[in-house]
Amino acid sequence: MQILGVPFLLFWLILGHSCALGGKVNKHKPWIETSYHGVITENMDTVLLDPPLVALDKDAPVPYAGEICAFKIYGQDAPFEAVVLNRTSGEGVLQASSPVDCESQKEYTFIIQAYDCGAGPSGAAWKKSHKAVVHIQVDDVNEFCPVFREPLYKASVTEGKIYDSILQVEAWDQDCSPQYSQICNYEIVTAGTPFAIDRNGNIRNTERLSYDKQQSYKIMVTAFDCGQKRAKEDVAVNIDVKPVCKPGWQGWNKLVDYEPGTGSRQLFPKMHIETCGGPLSGVKAMLELQTIHIGKGCDRETYSEKSLQKLCGAASGSTDLLPASSPSTNWTASLLTDSSRDSDLIYRFDGHQAANVPDHVVPQNLTDQFTIATWMKHGPSPGLRAEKETLLCNSDKTEMNRHHYSLYVHNCRLVFLLRRDFTQVDTFRPAEFHWKLEQICDKEWHYYVINAEFPAVTLFVDGVTYDPYLVTDDWPIHTAKIDTQLTVGACWQGGEVRTPRFTQYFHGSLSGLTIRPGRTETQKVISCLQACKEGLDINSLESLAKDIKFHFNPAQSVLVVEGEDLDSINTAMSKVSYINSRQFPTPGLRRLHITTSVQCFGEDTCLSIPDIKSVVMVLPPSEPRITIAGSNRLVRPANDLRGPLGVAPFKDLHITSTVMKGDSFGGSHRQGVMEVMHNLDYCDVLVIGDELSPERESLEIHHSALLGKHLDATNSTSGISIYGVDSMAHYEQALRQLRYRNWRPASLSERKFRLTCSELNGRYTSNEFNLEVSVLHHSAPVEHVNHMAAQPQYMRPVHHPLMIHTLNSHMSGAAPPAATAVIVVCIAALVVIVVIGVYRIHATHQEGSREDEEEVKDTEEDWDNSALTITVNPMENVGGAQPHDEEVKEEERDEEEEEEDEEQVGGMTSAESDNSDADEEDGEEEREEVEERKQKEKLEWDSSSTTY
Repeated sequence: MQILGVPFLLFWLILGHSCALGGKVNKHKPWIETSYHGVITENMDTVLLDPPLVALDKDAPVPYAGEICAFKIYGQDAPFEAVVLNRTSGEGVLQASSPVDCESQKEYTFIIQAYDCGAGPSGAAWKKSHKAVVHIQVDDVNEFCPVFREPLYKASVTEGKIYDSILQVEAWDQDCSPQYSQICNYEIVTAGTPFAIDRNGNIRNTERLSYDKQQSYKIMVTAFDCGQKRAKEDVAVNIDVKPVCKPGWQGWNKLVDYEPGTGSRQLFPKMHIETCGGPLSGVKAMLELQTIHIGKGCDRETYSEKSLQKLCGAASGSTDLLPASSPSTNWTASLLTDSSRDSDLIYRFDGHQAANVPDHVVPQNLTDQFTIATWMKHGPSPGLRAEKETLLCNSDKTEMNRHHYSLYVHNCRLVFLLRRDFTQVDTFRPAEFHWKLEQICDKEWHYYVINAEFPAVTLFVDGVTYDPYLVTDDWPIHTAKIDTQLTVGACWQGGEVRTPRFTQYFHGSLSGLTIRPGRTETQKVISCLQACKEGLDINSLESLAKDIKFHFNPAQSVLVVEGEDLDSINTAMSKVSYINSRQFPTPGLRRLHITTSVQCFGEDTCLSIPDIKSVVMVLPPSEPRITIAGSNRLVRPANDLRGPLGVAPFKDLHITSTVMKGDSFGGSHRQGVMEVMHNLDYCDVLVIGDELSPERESLEIHHSALLGKHLDATNSTSGISIYGVDSMAHYEQALRQLRYRNWRPASLSERKFRLTCSELNGRYTSNEFNLEVSVLHHSAPVEHVNHMAAQPQYMRPVHHPLMIHTLNSHMSGAAPPAATAVIVVCIAALVVIVVIGVYRIHATHQEGSREDEEEVKDTEEDWDNSALTITVNPMENVGGAQPHDEEVKEEERDEEEEEEDEEQVGGMTSAESDNSDADEEDGEEEREEVEERKQKEKLEWDSSSTTY
């Protein structure tokens, strides 16, 4: 048809015209093509047909009969219609009657026929063409994005392998055409990953993966269709890296936090061993807690040596040869201390320091039984030829160079020398005891105790007993009238040299060097003194399988677990815990090392289990704040100070301790104060100002006040120290029973004391509590007493702003300023005279009945004049005194002046009695005691609630 073109159509038109002229009207049917092919783009309405839609009729050009009036479509639900564009030419167009969607239907096939206009305008006798088949194809539009079939893809790989395909991702597109519905490309969006993807969605690794380096990967992947439309949402791909099956422990943490005060803390509750399926006959695991950097080898109590010995029940009588430097123990002042340790008193010797212990500190004769104990940290001696390194030496002070006893290190051997006097033994006897131990030169802290029951000498190292491997004998030392010198850190050479000097210096660190003559220490006390407060533990021992064997070292820093069943071993290891029994442990890390050996059937070892290195982090404890509270001023009559018991300056003392605790409430973090109970290890009462004068005063505590407590006390002219590890309540009780006496209080105006308490050898200290003890004296004797200028000493000056204001407000209009001042002075003097007169009368009546009773009574009432208030209403006497009152007051004034004259004479006699004979002095002291008792009787009231 396309080839014939227009000539063919003209032929039919001419032929039809000829036939119409010669025949009937509308003789012929319209003619159309037998088939049509069309294309429509989805969501458009115009169909492109091939060939075009044209109908011909041979009746043309006859009107109506030769014209085309309609095209009709026959087909089920065909969303198309045909429209005649030109009736004469028969041209028409095919268009969509409703939206066409390719995704719903890609092709349509239906029948079309052409109709002429009939024989006239009415369309009667119309004719229709034959049926033609129309085939329509719907063209696709790229309106949809690719979508992945899965929201998440997961895969796992084994480390160390290269995979061709780890997994395949797949996306699809809703478009209907192959061009837009097919996925032509995939792409990994995440940068820097060791993976690649091909156009089919296969993901592979580009390098060997390592489980230790990274255990999992998350990558994002996108897709493109063939129209280059990208997926609306990328998809996540998780790839887990599995380790190659390696025998070893799994499920353990490299860091475990320990909160102080929580008791036993499980270290690895999910720990288990992986053996890769190999048959085993037994597993042995050794756990070692490394604490050599904490304190003296582990977390021990950091109390002083005296306090620790008291706490452990050690026998009394030991002497600390390396105490903290103080006025009474000043021989350690020149030694180097290691201040990096928490509250531990450690002395470091570098081969140039030593200390001579005063003669009065340690007895010269150690007797047949004695104990020497010390903490020591020592390494190999420098140089090729090792010199003796002396810890303790007792040698001749002058003339000769004999060593009576000494403890020294030589070539990593510990040697104890004991030369007996000729008067004690006159035969060849053991004199040198040698021990060769690894601990002596391992540069770690160890506790050494030498128990001597001559001639047997035993060494304890960290609580373990060692006998000497070599004992050498020697002759006793001949008696000579030469003093000896005890030295720490070297040996004193006072004879056989031009200049006395130290020799055989020690290189290392020492702490707690003590010596106790007369008796040895028990194994129990030695174990207590060196016991660690931290270590390994096993929870619920009863739940362990019967085939599990375990044992600890004495310090519980090493634990060995053995078993045959893997499940039993795993259960036992999951119950291993760390424990620290100190209330205030030393914070910091503790390293934990686990080594494991595995036995297989018929073989010694078959698998290699890597070692584990973990860390236990002890968190800092809440630091306590120790507070001492009580009355800061004590005013007592002289007679109380002179009494046999004196006064109790700290009788209302209270000691408390608080810590800051945080809590979470309502999403917020708050800090609160909480009171805690803990021990103290010493309380010192220091005298402020001049030291105590032993001939007239003392500060002491009776031994009965310390009974039933882990306390002891030492006192001197500078104060008193109560020490020992005990509760705050026991320290309160002891301090309240502290007594101060002064049997010559006449010359004492006040005595000041300062109290401080400590926990853990000064790690936590209290506030400085200052107390002032004052003596209640008589009024100072003067010739002309002016009661406004000099008030009685037992009364504090009192200001009267109310009185001055009242006088000024009522009398400012009637009296001039000078008159007002005179009136104020007179009234004040009158009030003072009346008070003193009443006080004297009251004392006279009470003297006879209470004089004998006060000699044995322990008076505990305090005179606290800090709250005394005297308020006077001067308006009661402003108008003048009555005649009778004036007479009474005049008599009282005369009586007071007579008594003051007597006191003045008595005071002069007392002052002059320093140069008189003993009888006069005794008489004056008796009179003074009587006067003081009178004064005490007159002043027994509670000043905190008295108001005049």
